Amino acid sequence: MSHRPRTRTVLSCGLLLVPLAVSTTACGGSSSEPLSTKPYDAADQISSNTPDGTQKADPNKPLEVSVKGDEARITDVTATDASGRSIRGELTADGKHWRTTVPLAAGTRYSVRVSTEDEDGNPGLKTLDVETKGGGNRLQVTFGPNSGEYGVGQPVTAELSKEVKDPKARAVVESALKVDSTPRVQGSWHWVDGKTLHFRPQEYWPAHASIAVHSNLEGLKISKGLYGGPAKPVKLTTGDKIVAVTDVATHQLTVARNDKEINTIPVTTGKPGFDTRNGIKVVLGKESFVRMTSGSIGIPDGSSESYDLPVYWATRVTNSGEYVHAAPWSVGSQGAANVSHGCTGMSTGDAEWFFNAVRVGDIVKVVNSGGEDMAPFGNGFGDWNMPWQEWRDGSALKNKATGTTGAAEQQPESADAARLRPQV
Repeated sequence: MSHRPRTRTVLSCGLLLVPLAVSTTACGGSSSEPLSTKPYDAADQISSNTPDGTQKADPNKPLEVSVKGDEARITDVTATDASGRSIRGELTADGKHWRTTVPLAAGTRYSVRVSTEDEDGNPGLKTLDVETKGGGNRLQVTFGPNSGEYGVGQPVTAELSKEVKDPKARAVVESALKVDSTPRVQGSWHWVDGKTLHFRPQEYWPAHASIAVHSNLEGLKISKGLYGGPAKPVKLTTGDKIVAVTDVATHQLTVARNDKEINTIPVTTGKPGFDTRNGIKVVLGKESFVRMTSGSIGIPDGSSESYDLPVYWATRVTNSGEYVHAAPWSVGSQGAANVSHGCTGMSTGDAEWFFNAVRVGDIVKVVNSGGEDMAPFGNGFGDWNMPWQEWRDGSALKNKATGTTGAAEQQPESADAARLRPQV
């Protein structure tokens, strides 16, 4: 196939030796020049595989646009959905054929703008409206926590309505779950299981950060017969950096705000057989009053270890019932011995101060305990106990760069009641 040689006077703008009058004429908007000509209707030149009338396009098939005959060619194609997102495609070298190179979203309307030019270089334009069939099987995503202010240790969570096992499908899901923050951080999603993802930075979130979480999954094909559904975005902020460290060996809890120590509190922690867990924990919730019973953690009623106590200023750090709380009955041991059943106990005044000083998402770290280590998952947020490389290995996109892009209540407890057992 051959094309008639063309000479475009518009190029005279870039030739310094062209006389000024000619240059001005070429760029100044003469109605006879191509760039000043309103694009002609290219409908008769364009063919596509888009269905006519009330029919909808199959999202599993690529969208294709072609130009008829030898007298014209396609110069550009843009396909965008209602939110302005573009879908990628490729144009053949001869300008005769264009097709999408990524799957279309299900249940989505696209505006496809096809630009052409004829043999004389005159521009043409045709816009196609394409609506794809809806995907019946949708994957819903629920982000957590609720929008609000949190501590710098708060992970972001994504709960899926269906289990996703296939690595390629996981990559589709994960790549569509977006976390934007100001300032930017190095961070990654980690697949806890087939229905749960957590996102955390390599280090704690910066103090006073703004975090926006949203999904681009809606309508996207995840796997055969499964498409992305809608997800409600959340916006989080962080407050001051609050880190509390309990040294079991010295019976002291030290609180730092923005890396400056602000208080040291004498405490008692778990006695042998009920040792407090080592490791980094995240504040899950705060209860000004809670009744704690030994039966809730499997201690038989009437035994030497049984208890039934009203507890005040209780800050929860695990789903299994570990708190930092007021323990007026053990004041004589606080700062000297470990006598609790796993919780960190302190005086009523100190517990009230601690309760008011921390928020959900703040860090509570335990060191030098003879107990087991805090698990990364399953008993609250132990995410920070997993080394960064191991965390990254739990991403379906682990071979790609990670991080956030720039951006701008208390978390409801999701574990069932049987796991929310207080212990003193």
